[in-house]
Amino acid sequence: MNYLLILIGGFFGAILRYLIGLSIHPLSNGFPIQTFLINIIGCFFLGFFLPMAKVKLKPEYTLLIGTGFTGAFTTFSTFSLENVILMDEKKLLVSLAYIISSLVVGISLAYLGFKVAEKFNKVKGETSS
Repeated sequence: MNYLLILIGGFFGAILRYLIGLSIHPLSNGFPIQTFLINIIGCFFLGFFLPMAKVKLKPEYTLLIGTGFTGAFTTFSTFSLENVILMDEKKLLVSLAYIISSLVVGISLAYLGFKVAEKFNKVKGETSS
């Protein structure tokens, strides 16, 4: 059953990623804005979702949404390959900006999502531990 939950979540995460990627126009300097936005949205979402799920949901939902959906929605492999391509095209500053902004913004949004969930749980009178 766990595999089925991950499969279902992954299906919807991959489809949403594809649709968002189609709706965002690439930047002319080669910065992979589609993957960047998808990954930072995923960072905030997972940072928010996991503390909320820990308090409010059965573990199966973490597999469905956390592992399946978010795992298929975000992508480290595409991020890595895009950087290799940028470096190969001698767009080193764009690659460096992509790497640094992905790390700084991604970790910051994961932290923000975590803190928002923490405050939401406290407002509701629940704790995440």
